[in-house]
Amino acid sequence: MMTKKKEEKKEEIKEVKTEEKILEKKEEIKTEEKVEGAKPEEKIEEEIVEEVPIPVLKEEEKPVKEILEEKKEEELTKWTPRTNLGKAVAKGEVTDINKILDEGIKIKEYQIVDKLVPGLESELTLIGGRPGKGGGIERTAMRISAKMHRSGRRYTSTAFAIVGNKDGLVGIGKGSGVESRSAIEKAVEKAKLSIIKVPRGCGSWECECGQPHSIPFKTEGKGGSVRIRLLPAPKGIGLAMDNESKKVMQLAGIKDIWAKSLGDTAVRINLIRATFDALKNLHSYRTSK
Repeated sequence: MMTKKKEEKKEEIKEVKTEEKILEKKEEIKTEEKVEGAKPEEKIEEEIVEEVPIPVLKEEEKPVKEILEEKKEEELTKWTPRTNLGKAVAKGEVTDINKILDEGIKIKEYQIVDKLVPGLESELTLIGGRPGKGGGIERTAMRISAKMHRSGRRYTSTAFAIVGNKDGLVGIGKGSGVESRSAIEKAVEKAKLSIIKVPRGCGSWECECGQPHSIPFKTEGKGGSVRIRLLPAPKGIGLAMDNESKKVMQLAGIKDIWAKSLGDTAVRINLIRATFDALKNLHSYRTSK
């Protein structure tokens, strides 16, 4: 009985395989007939498409700067101003951002900065970290935190951005979101809203050239537990400070400066806030233009 059942199963398997082979041959015959009936130009096009596929660049693979520039152009075309200042800028009545900052008018729409300062650049501060290969911490631009919920862990990304035109304008901002892209966009938008005008000059007694390569006098700033003191430096000294604070000075257009910091400077956000506060305090004294 067992041998008969085995033989019946073997015959069934053979029949299934023969049916599959017959279907494959029919499909091959159909494809051959289609290709034979087609024109020679169509055949060439099919071969080219198979051999040389056209690479398509997704939005996720694009660099962050290109994404932000594309978004800026789209938003400026679709922008409908809500504030009186925004309406005046859209109509062309206000064309200089220095007048807005000198009068102390608060900017509530970041599109105003996009329109009046077209050459604005942005940088990200390395506020995050992950374990490195040989131990220690490898710094990253995104700081990821997690919260426990009933459904599981929920992650949020945080970014800290610096914007400036390298000619006396600089701003900082912090943004958070579920995705890293949304966090970066929010941080850049907030940085544009907090933009300030940085007085520059040559306050060093060793130089006295009169050119705006440094700051006019010493200043101090505070952010959390971090305190920083900025001193004017002569030409050729460069930016004698940490790498993250250098980004603020470079985007502000300052080329030479000395700095001394105190406190927990490993917290990069507090360090950048302290340097920005020190640049703000330069307005405590009026300087000659």
